Amino acid sequence: MGKHGFVRKVVGDLSFLDSSPFGKLLDSCVKSKSVFEARRVHARIIKTQFSSEIFIQNRLIDVYGKCGFLEDARKVFDHMLHRNTFSWNAVLSALTKCGALDEALNLFKCMPEPDQCSWNAMVSGFAQRDRFEEALRFFVDMHKEDFVVNEYSVGSALSACAGLIDLNIGVQIHGLISKSRYSLDVYMGSALVDMYSKCGVVDCAQRAFDDMDVRNIVSWNSLITCYEQNGPAGKALEVFVRMMSNGIEPDEITLASVVSACASLSAIREGLQIHGRVMKRDKFRNDLVLGNALVDMYAKCKRVNEARMVFDRMPLRDVVSETSMVSGYAKASSVKAARLMFSNMMERNVVSWNALIAGYTQNGDNEEAVRLFLLLKRESTWPTHYTFGNLLNACANLADLKLGRQAHTHILKHGFWFQSGEESDIFVGNSLIDMYMKCGLVEDGQLVFERMLERDNVSCNAMIIGYAQNGFGTEALEIFRKMLVSGEKPDHVTMIGVLSACSHAGLVEEGRRYFRSMTTDHGLAPIKDHYTCMVDLLGRAGCLDEANNLIQTMPMEPDAVVWGSLLAACKVHGNITLGKYVAEKLLEIDPLNSGPYVLLSNMYAELGKWKDVMRVRKQMRQMGVIKQPGCSWIEIQSHLHVFMVKDKRHPHKKDIYLILKILTEQMKRVGYVPEVDDDETYEEESDSELILHSEMEMGVDAAVG
Repeated sequence: MGKHGFVRKVVGDLSFLDSSPFGKLLDSCVKSKSVFEARRVHARIIKTQFSSEIFIQNRLIDVYGKCGFLEDARKVFDHMLHRNTFSWNAVLSALTKCGALDEALNLFKCMPEPDQCSWNAMVSGFAQRDRFEEALRFFVDMHKEDFVVNEYSVGSALSACAGLIDLNIGVQIHGLISKSRYSLDVYMGSALVDMYSKCGVVDCAQRAFDDMDVRNIVSWNSLITCYEQNGPAGKALEVFVRMMSNGIEPDEITLASVVSACASLSAIREGLQIHGRVMKRDKFRNDLVLGNALVDMYAKCKRVNEARMVFDRMPLRDVVSETSMVSGYAKASSVKAARLMFSNMMERNVVSWNALIAGYTQNGDNEEAVRLFLLLKRESTWPTHYTFGNLLNACANLADLKLGRQAHTHILKHGFWFQSGEESDIFVGNSLIDMYMKCGLVEDGQLVFERMLERDNVSCNAMIIGYAQNGFGTEALEIFRKMLVSGEKPDHVTMIGVLSACSHAGLVEEGRRYFRSMTTDHGLAPIKDHYTCMVDLLGRAGCLDEANNLIQTMPMEPDAVVWGSLLAACKVHGNITLGKYVAEKLLEIDPLNSGPYVLLSNMYAELGKWKDVMRVRKQMRQMGVIKQPGCSWIEIQSHLHVFMVKDKRHPHKKDIYLILKILTEQMKRVGYVPEVDDDETYEEESDSELILHSEMEMGVDAAVG
């Protein structure tokens, strides 16, 4: 006979001498969560002399509360002629557990004599429903009323501190625990680790863990999660190995945290090992959170096929699973697959939108990133600081000032103040500076910088690089000087900006000094980009041999960018000997790049060496190298006008060429002499024209001979 049948038979057949059997019957109703049977027992009690007994009425309130039937519990409570503290606590506990906190608060205020259980119910009830400030207020008041705080109230208070990231009160509660008999309690120790973790104080979390005599799976999970979320993520893996060596079996929470740490580290080997452990247990294989962590780990390690395999095998998926796949495809440059996954999502959140917008921006499709943002707004999705960061990057890459200003307006409307905190939005201010600088509006970028409530290294870097790119070398170096005075440490990006500023301002000696100071003063080993800046600086100043020597001493293999910078300098300063050597180096790296051929051809043309021009042109044809025509564009009244070299397709071409002719004549009258640039000037000349030049050159040679 089942439990329900037993209750039915007992209720129907027996009359009891006291109420204790009814109490046992109600206990069985709690275990089975059967409100139907509880009501049957209640109906029987009403017909007995025990119907007004406080003990049995309290048990009824407790049963109805634990079964989630607040109305029944409240009816029993309201009809009681006499109540004791347990009666009040029973209904108070039912209200707090069901989330009826305001009703619980009113009831608490009416209690004649609240005891420790009453206070605990209020502290834990408010903490569990994320009403952390009120939970802490009850905890403080409880302490003031001289009630002895226990593991339940302290645990809830620490949870509230973690939720509020209130380290100050958390430390005070820690002091309270250390003076109490709960100082060695495993539950308290775990709560302390979690509180310090959420407040970002990793050292204190580790100390609280180390002070524990006994640890359980919750303690280990709290510390692993602490390192996974706050870093260094490698420590999370170390703690996991220690846990295993201590004979503690991991659960799904452990494994999800460790997998997330692998994702942060791009530690695919360790991630594969954890995945192998997951596959051995059905309980783990079917866990949604763990499945999401694995998808995210493979996606961040750019193993998008493995991510998709895990995704397809998941029995349940949610918006987190799908968003991880969108992000994974986007990072793997499979933007079409990302868009398809995004389009098929049953539910989208702002994180999904951000992942796809970021994917388009990272893959250079800035126009589509902007279109997606506009679509997001039309669908009434509330953008976050990440959304605006990606949008501003797209505007900066497009140099789209109009859209950038609109984005700035949206940012102000959404109340971003560019400050640190739980959701730091300083990087949005940095993105704004970058956008204005790339659009050439230096003053607007400076204004954003000055109005930011807080700044970081990236803010200064954006200003230094922005000033440098716009030719304000002195201003860039002034920002750098202020940065050093304030105690900020420059990084590699800072020094790229500083060297670029020196290059644009022609400050050769200063550039040399700053380059040396990287290792001597700031402990930064120069990388390829710094050498490129120095080559550009020396090349602009005509120090071509020094630039070449610097390239020869680079600790890494010079790339096409470094050699290209030197070749451009050779052209400007007419050094054909070095130019030829550099061009050969460039063609060794990328034989199909038209740039070196065109520059070298133009250098020969400027010197009237037409045979060499023909030789370079012939070499280009033999290698199958095609010079991509130059292209420029301008936006007028929201309409984009694109021009190719020697373009004849524009509907207003006659007017355009007429104005160009007038401007050229005016420029010549004031002394302007056109240069042979690395354009199409000589490269586009016909073979017959080059042969004519060559014959003339041979004639001159013969005459000289």
